[in-house]
Amino acid sequence: MSKNIQAIRGMNDILPEQTPLWRYFENGVASLLDGYGYRQIRMPIVEFTELFKRSIGEVTDIVEKEMYTFEDRNGDSLTLRPEGTASCVRAVLEHGISGGGQLQKLWYVGPMFRHERPQKGRYRQFHQIGVEVFNLPGPDIDAELIVLTWRLWGLLGLREAVTLELNSLGSSEARARYREALVEYLSARFEQLDEDSQRRLSSNPLRILDSKSPDTQALLVDAPKLADYLDEESRLHFEGLKARLDAAGVPYVINSKLVRGLDYYGKTVFEWVTDQLGAQGTVCAGGRYDGLVEQLGGKPTPAVGFAMGVERLVLLLETLDKVPAELSRQVDLYFCAFGEAAELAALALAEQLRDALPGMRLAVNAGAGSFKSQLKKADKSGALYALVLGEDELAGRIVGLKPLRADGEQQSVGWDELGERLAACLQA
Repeated sequence: MSKNIQAIRGMNDILPEQTPLWRYFENGVASLLDGYGYRQIRMPIVEFTELFKRSIGEVTDIVEKEMYTFEDRNGDSLTLRPEGTASCVRAVLEHGISGGGQLQKLWYVGPMFRHERPQKGRYRQFHQIGVEVFNLPGPDIDAELIVLTWRLWGLLGLREAVTLELNSLGSSEARARYREALVEYLSARFEQLDEDSQRRLSSNPLRILDSKSPDTQALLVDAPKLADYLDEESRLHFEGLKARLDAAGVPYVINSKLVRGLDYYGKTVFEWVTDQLGAQGTVCAGGRYDGLVEQLGGKPTPAVGFAMGVERLVLLLETLDKVPAELSRQVDLYFCAFGEAAELAALALAEQLRDALPGMRLAVNAGAGSFKSQLKKADKSGALYALVLGEDELAGRIVGLKPLRADGEQQSVGWDELGERLAACLQA
């Protein structure tokens, strides 16, 4: 027998039992961003490989090890997007929507792809919601992005589970000075570095700051500090950001080793982290990337953004038991009908109810069945009430209203009163 075909390792199906929570989370984020004046953009999942080499950095782990890259029939090198910022910048450049200093506040949602070792909370196909803002240079917009995520954690009941970590990477000139000092310090201690940090010392030394090796971290205690090399503009920008977060009541900690894994960041960088998910502690991260638009061929354009991992935040909601109970319910009402005449009437009544109560979720039984079997399906659906329509009810132009999740007897409701009665029941 032929072997059953399964999903690729690290690329998972999101099953019907899981999608209500995904939709709850995604719809909550979309509603919040709408309220702050952000507009959605949708980009393709495949881009020219050069886009990511030029933006993320050729010596980053993502480009060196993790991208899904292939050659198409025209001989072009294409890549499944490993992150969304580069694609968003390419889109605003291509369509000219950030030119002339036009303010753009954009967001997107979709799958990203990285060939990593799959583990809980980290997958090869993963989903992100990203937010990008163009043509605002000050710390006020950095603060807005952080404040709106703080509001989201409040709406989801996650504020006690996450911590905001902040840092400033300064200007490219400041980082160059700091990089020189850091390399000099670590080169004198090269043999004490872990193997990965030894490799990064010549290619991307700032990433050594977030090394997972305890021995390397011990070496870094006395290493030069990036804060000591900040230029005056970056220092003032960072002070302005902190002042705004203090005014908004958003708590934070300064993490001088926070550098992020993408080369395009400068000035503000931040991460929302949790200790509830094991090693996969970052649930949302971002920062300022004022040089990226110019790097990709546009005019100098200030820009800032962040991305949040949908899988990790859904997992956090589940871990902390913050999933609303109603999400386990497929429908609010289940219509049971017995006999062909009743089935026809139930179909027409159901459509009338959907017109009258647009937010209601109503399933009409399909496949006939006995009274007992239909009520069993109604109960399995999680519905709050079963609507019962048989020969007697049909003759009297009534519907039986049977509670399924609370005590109470079945009641008879006239067809003309049914919409109003159900509205009251579902609001109770």
